[in-house]
Amino acid sequence: MSARLMTQILGYAGLLPFYGFLYGMACLEGWAQAVSHQGFVIYSLAIQCFIAGTLWGSAALVASEARLGRLVVSNGVVLFAVAAVLIGQLVLAGALLILGYLALVWYERRVSRGASWYLRLRAFLTGGVVVAHCAYVALQIVQA
Repeated sequence: MSARLMTQILGYAGLLPFYGFLYGMACLEGWAQAVSHQGFVIYSLAIQCFIAGTLWGSAALVASEARLGRLVVSNGVVLFAVAAVLIGQLVLAGALLILGYLALVWYERRVSRGASWYLRLRAFLTGGVVVAHCAYVALQIVQA
């Protein structure tokens, strides 16, 4: 199996927990529903940190003047995402995490000289994540 195919499979599979947690929020009750609410935000934080980590890892592959920017952006997005979750308000955390995802994909498209298929995949996956977060915020508001 090629690295490209594996990247695509893992990327799409990474969307499943977002939508699984949304299902749990909408269709389950009690403890399971509460776990779905918290699970969505925690999973989102983990994925956002993972994506920011790819910027950190790619910093070693770029010229020294571009390296500093990647390191600052990767660390800044992680700190922003952690602060968003620590606020303790799930609706606000979900909305702020959207900004982190959009910032990452914008930055990657701006600085990347990578394969066009990867940038398209990242844009598509980010779209799926943003839609999930919008649904998350809407469910939080409706269920409040």
